[in-house]
Amino acid sequence: MKKLLIKLFRKPVLRLAEKFSSRPDKERVFNSLTELHSKILSGDKKKGLIIPFNTASQKIIIFSDQHKGAKNKADDFAVCEPAYVAALDYYFKEGFTFINLGDGEELWENNIFQVKKHNKLSFEKEKLFVQQKRLIKIFGNHDLYWANDPLAWVQLESIYGKKIPVYEGCILTTTLNNRPFQIYLTHGHQGDLQSDGNAFSKFFVANVWGPLQGLLDINPNTPAFNDQLKSLHNTIMYEWSSVEKNVLLITGHTHQPVFMSLTHLERLYVKLAEAQKNEDADTVKAVEDEIAKAKPVNPTAPDLSKIIPSYFNTGCCCFDDGDITGIEIAGGCIRLIKWQSKTNPPKREVLEDINLGELEDLLP
Repeated sequence: MKKLLIKLFRKPVLRLAEKFSSRPDKERVFNSLTELHSKILSGDKKKGLIIPFNTASQKIIIFSDQHKGAKNKADDFAVCEPAYVAALDYYFKEGFTFINLGDGEELWENNIFQVKKHNKLSFEKEKLFVQQKRLIKIFGNHDLYWANDPLAWVQLESIYGKKIPVYEGCILTTTLNNRPFQIYLTHGHQGDLQSDGNAFSKFFVANVWGPLQGLLDINPNTPAFNDQLKSLHNTIMYEWSSVEKNVLLITGHTHQPVFMSLTHLERLYVKLAEAQKNEDADTVKAVEDEIAKAKPVNPTAPDLSKIIPSYFNTGCCCFDDGDITGIEIAGGCIRLIKWQSKTNPPKREVLEDINLGELEDLLP
């Protein structure tokens, strides 16, 4: 019976979830990102921190969208916990500062007591960073509780052993090529009409999506989705970053990894265009085959020749294959990394990387 229900309802439910999961408004996104950026720069420490950052000596790891749940069939994080724990062990030993970029806890589907009870191991790993003042916690839409509930600090203290602040964003300030430079980080839900304080969306996730997800064994966070062109929300956030001067924007929220403003599929299209220009038939064939494997929703190659490499997205820590993705900033470079769950123990893989000085040269 369950197999029949999955066959009949899986695709319609996924379409319904997509309809209700994201509805970004460009003007609202632009205004929200600009307002938060300005408030942080003005010194509003309730909104976020300005963090001087030495690119040569300091190291940052950025993960988002764990969506820690109750270890039930609707818990997207459960399968990824081994990779997440292995990653935190590595970054703690290597001296990284951990920026948790929002939606760390799934508090639309669950209450905080359920999440605390079923995620003790990952919270203990995060607690190690807290003890050494190496954790910066940002809230997202699914864990807006940390910003809104007047007693949230009590729960944070019970988890981490001390009271910690939770911010809406932060800005890393540094110097690249003898010029001041900023790396602006926030969850990225701002301006999304279905996520930015929308009570109906929260009701839908808790009372409709969550139960259906458990019944039909649905996790929409598949690598296949992330091999497509940028989602609308990612595109709008890219457009905001593309007109800012000397600023990189890093967000989460969409669960779709983006590096230098391009998804994996978009990078393939760029590589294909270069191979065609150079009349490299072997590379053209190989890239075309790889693009075909991704089964693009829109097979028409987009014009990516004028893309500005100003936007990055961490992806998420709740992919259905157990892998997680994130952004590293270390050794003067920025990297998109993946921790694979297929190996035991899980292993780190660098998907993309570039020197920050070289990146700054590519910006207008």
